[in-house]
Amino acid sequence: MSLEAQDIAALIRASFPDAKIEVQGDDGQHFSAMVEDESFRGKNRVQQQRAVYAALKGKMDGPNGELHALALTTRAPD
Repeated sequence: MSLEAQDIAALIRASFPDAKIEVQGDDGQHFSAMVEDESFRGKNRVQQQRAVYAALKGKMDGPNGELHALALTTRAPD
């Protein structure tokens, strides 16, 4: 089953309900996402991105992962 951009946004939204989230991609496997959330303040980029990957609940894990590639940008609000 392939994912759509709104599926990815919904998974992220479940963990970051107040975040600004933008997800793009149309081939079902390769996406880009921007997640801006206050919870990222004081965390480095790796910590921020790990939190988002955790929100994807294994969709990228292993050879059978539904999501092949995600270019991820994370930040705290200005």
